[in-house]
Amino acid sequence: MTGTHVVISIIIAYLLGAIPFGYWIGKFIYHKDLLTLGSGNIGTTNTFRILGKIPGTVVFVLDILKGTAAASMAYVWGPLPTSQHYWVLIIGVVAVIGHTFSFWLNFKGGKGVATSLGILLAYSPTLFVWSFCFFVFGLLISSMVSVASILGFLMSSILFWVIDDTILATVCSILMLFVVYLHRSNIQRIIHGTENTIKFGLPYWIKK
Repeated sequence: MTGTHVVISIIIAYLLGAIPFGYWIGKFIYHKDLLTLGSGNIGTTNTFRILGKIPGTVVFVLDILKGTAAASMAYVWGPLPTSQHYWVLIIGVVAVIGHTFSFWLNFKGGKGVATSLGILLAYSPTLFVWSFCFFVFGLLISSMVSVASILGFLMSSILFWVIDDTILATVCSILMLFVVYLHRSNIQRIIHGTENTIKFGLPYWIKK
């Protein structure tokens, strides 16, 4: 990739990441403003909570795919040498920044979990499946999306260090810290036992 390719890819990645699917679907289809309802977040969890399962699933898939599309910009300019595969991750991270700080929403946005998964889908579909399974495992044992998100990043980072993909492990660890910071209010609610739960997982089933 040339310098020009990198600059163009980064700009497009930000624009793709900044697309606020949750907000637009809520605003224009359901006439509800996700920024003022529930947690005030435009991501999958709040979409599920405010709009329902179908729009929540749609937003989850679209947020993943925009991360994949953005990260795939690294492949647009021609075959990418193995030694430069890291560009998929770097360009993909820009999409996460776009999702979190969308210019469409005065630089507000979501927490970047689904979009981060999308990067991994472009980088390695096999590792994407592993990370998705870690996320589902987190939901299973906690019934909390916030716990599943943080645990998914933690387990993925450990896996990437174990398989000796240093660059991927480093990027994942940095994103994990970023996601933990964005979930700081959720962590406070977890500590005080007031965090929202979903209708899935062992805690929910046991309580029910």
